[in-house]
Amino acid sequence: MFSPGVRYMLLATFFFALMNAAVKLLGHLPAIEIAFLRSVVSLILAYGIVRFNRIPLPGNNRKALFLRGLFGSSSLVLYFITLQHMPLASAVTLQYLSPIFTAIMGIFIVKEEVKPWQWVFFGISLLGVLLVQGFDNRIAPLYLILGIGSALFAGLAYNMIRQLKQTEHPLVITFYFPLVSLPITFLLLNGITWVMPQGTDWIILILIGTTAQIAQYFMTRSYQSDELSKVASLKYLGIVYALAFGYFIFGETFSMEAHVGMVVVLAGVILNIWYKHSREKLRMEEMRS
Repeated sequence: MFSPGVRYMLLATFFFALMNAAVKLLGHLPAIEIAFLRSVVSLILAYGIVRFNRIPLPGNNRKALFLRGLFGSSSLVLYFITLQHMPLASAVTLQYLSPIFTAIMGIFIVKEEVKPWQWVFFGISLLGVLLVQGFDNRIAPLYLILGIGSALFAGLAYNMIRQLKQTEHPLVITFYFPLVSLPITFLLLNGITWVMPQGTDWIILILIGTTAQIAQYFMTRSYQSDELSKVASLKYLGIVYALAFGYFIFGETFSMEAHVGMVVVLAGVILNIWYKHSREKLRMEEMRS
């Protein structure tokens, strides 16, 4: 029923949702520290998997691999900050501006076409994001800007993944993310006061690194398997997980207007997927005739 790219992104969205909830559970630790420790765990896992599969390093297009890691690291740090200073669903919804940035920059970076109707559906999803933000007064302007910045850097990172489709194994791309983010987050540690994790904090940190690595792998496979404008918007579905985790774990509630905004976001996603599926089906029928 679904293409491989769609299936991969659905899995990635689920594991990202687990990571988001775990990060919010560690609200007493600095976001930079969590990002650093997450990079440590992910790098160990990524290197072990690459070696186990006997995939050669350091890769072919090292410049693009580095840029993917740089953009992804910038997005990661900003996103962790917003997760700790916003309601979970609001932070996740704001991050969902990234598919719009992905599609827009994809026109110039990987030369992918976006159909007029897809812009309409992106606009619907963006309207939903604005509705959520407009009716949630718990979001400070500073964190709103940081959230938008995180989405922008994520869009750049996803385009780098697509650009590396022909030259790199997905596991190599996944490996470069923590490889680049580890030194970057280590340098950023100089600006904060280290808080030593206690007890179950270590288990949650390992969970963050593990789920992030799994999610990154499936997301990479998705972006390499299908068009950016089709699979990128599937990340919006993570809002369902965010609402559930936010309510049951953190006791977060939202106004009816904010819920309407989230429904609008999902409507834009579903319409975009339906449109792309319909066009592919029509193209296949034309090829057979």
